[in-house]
Amino acid sequence: MLLHIPEVLAPDQWRALRAELDAADWVDGRRTVGPQGAVVKQNRQLAENSPLAQRWGQVIVEALARHPLYFPAALPLRTVPPLFNRYEGGEHYGFHVDGSVRAQPGGGMLRTDLSCTLFLAEPDEYDGGELLIDDTYGQHEVKLPAGDLVLYPSSSLHCVAPVTRGARVASFFWVQSMVRDDSRRATLFELDRTIQQLRTRLGDSEEVVALTSHYHNLLRQWAEV
Repeated sequence: MLLHIPEVLAPDQWRALRAELDAADWVDGRRTVGPQGAVVKQNRQLAENSPLAQRWGQVIVEALARHPLYFPAALPLRTVPPLFNRYEGGEHYGFHVDGSVRAQPGGGMLRTDLSCTLFLAEPDEYDGGELLIDDTYGQHEVKLPAGDLVLYPSSSLHCVAPVTRGARVASFFWVQSMVRDDSRRATLFELDRTIQQLRTRLGDSEEVVALTSHYHNLLRQWAEV
């Protein structure tokens, strides 16, 4: 499931973040990938231990917790603290698959079920820089307004096209879901959306309560917590 989640950050938030990022010191983005990724990756990132990255990463995580689409779509169990990257002057990231597990800053490992990109530059600020995602339905081109996020399976082959004008600035991170299977997460998400729509029309009718029971019984069966 590939999902566009709009307005994760309000305009005043992402503009304040951009002002700080534009003045920040950046490091070679190849520091955070393995040898295969380093061959195709050309960009810059904030250092993972940067106070700026840590402070704004927490803002992003809290904003997502309040967003009505994010929790039912991701069913997050653990989240890698958000990182930040910048592409300009032809920088790009060739086709790759994200690593299946990542170390957590405080210790322990996280399984990467979902990848997230939060766009922090408006589409007309730069040329190129599209996030291209391959899945069973073909290739999808993603270039969203600043403050919007795309959520997609980490198992997807994907790349960032070369940026030929301006700068593409974004935050990116990974999520371990309570439900590791993408098709099961999609089923639960669609069921949740249907329940919410019916509740708006019918209130907590007998049918809505029954569907809610089915949702939680499926989640109980599939969740790994």
